[in-house]
Amino acid sequence: MLAMTDINTIRNLRNNHDKSINHIAEELEINWRTAKKYADEDLLPEPKIRKKTGMMYAEHWGGIVALWLSEDSKLPKKKRRTIDFMTKELKNQGFPGSYRTVCDFVRDWKATHYVEANEDQGFERLEHPPAEAQLDFGTMEVCHEGSFKDVKALVMSFPYSNGGLAVALPAENQECLLEGLKELFRQAGGVPKKIRIDNMSTAVTQVKSKTEPAVLTDGFLQFATHYGFETQVCNPRSGNEKGSVENKVGYVRYNFFPATPIMKDFASFNEALAVQLAKDRERVHYEKHVLISELWLEEKADLLALPDVAYPVFKEIEVKANKYNEIKLDGERIHVPRARNHSIIYGLLRFDSYQLVSTDGEIIAEGPRPYMMKKRAIDWQAILLDWRRKLRAMHYSRYWKYLPERIKLYLSHPDWKEQANRVDQLLVFLVTNDMLGIDQNFYDLIGSSKEADAYDVDWNDYDAFLKSSNGEAVS
Repeated sequence: MLAMTDINTIRNLRNNHDKSINHIAEELEINWRTAKKYADEDLLPEPKIRKKTGMMYAEHWGGIVALWLSEDSKLPKKKRRTIDFMTKELKNQGFPGSYRTVCDFVRDWKATHYVEANEDQGFERLEHPPAEAQLDFGTMEVCHEGSFKDVKALVMSFPYSNGGLAVALPAENQECLLEGLKELFRQAGGVPKKIRIDNMSTAVTQVKSKTEPAVLTDGFLQFATHYGFETQVCNPRSGNEKGSVENKVGYVRYNFFPATPIMKDFASFNEALAVQLAKDRERVHYEKHVLISELWLEEKADLLALPDVAYPVFKEIEVKANKYNEIKLDGERIHVPRARNHSIIYGLLRFDSYQLVSTDGEIIAEGPRPYMMKKRAIDWQAILLDWRRKLRAMHYSRYWKYLPERIKLYLSHPDWKEQANRVDQLLVFLVTNDMLGIDQNFYDLIGSSKEADAYDVDWNDYDAFLKSSNGEAVS
């Protein structure tokens, strides 16, 4: 078939320029019958029925393979012929094709003959009723006490309104999960009727299978009974079954943790995060074209009421001390004086702290759980070396906000040569100190040995100013 531009040329010569078929055939160098067909006949589109072609369909090879597949479909999978075996058998009978030819035929045959393949393979758009939530963890990074720290953000999404809540936690154990849920319920002002989760080990002791339902842990089941919500567990490796919260975890990460935020403590950080998420609901729903905040208010009316008494979240364990008076908690060894003197020690674990109690009820030791201390030091040496090469961009660096205020002012000298000298001085101090140590011993390291200049700062006046502004002294 000719291209449509050639067909239009033939029609134009025939109808508008009154050319003969012979003239058109000679001018365009095409066959006379071709010129006659496109010049005078009607060219109407016809539906095309595409039939399978090739040796598997035109010859008897396809029939042989189809018979084998039909027979094998009645047998257990381990007894069925493989495609490689079928190809070798066909080759023994003179089959001229290749392994790939057989693969393509088998794929097409299975797509139209297996019962499960005849079912609709598409997805159905789901309708989410109000007061049903989805839950998942996501790992985020914060800056805490001058170091980077990984926190676990517990995110709850409400597909009906597309509202979301999140709370930062130190770990993903059961104590953190339940404490996080308590905080999410408090922020929501109620309890969802149903919560969909994946097979997280903190809530599920037996993974859901095709024949067996998921079995929840006693601790999580008791918590769910107290608050009255129903738990729905997804199938393994089926993130699409809770796609709303999967997307919400990413949304929280990229909108509220894009550049590592500074965290003073979990309580204040979660309070600020809740305010940000509340403001975020003042946008239009992507599908319903209504403010998410309006849909959220509508959905909140269907939440279950919070119980009169909050659920106390803790875990009791029994620990033993080794000969060095050490006990193991959260994978870390903790030295407890005279712990070996007690034959049995009970541990009372909360999401952020622990207590060790003797059989007499005496508190032997207490403190923050070991994972509360886990952090990664900021590589200030590499950062300062980079700033040394780009002094004018120093104040725009993503790491600038992590510096102690005193160090920020120290580096904010108007003369770029003096800035370079001060960066070099900090690099020297970092050999034997960390950045917090430099800040705490600022006068000993810098103030007493440096000559003042016209642009310098009286650090005593600066500390007095901070004291009057914040109401507390700076160490």
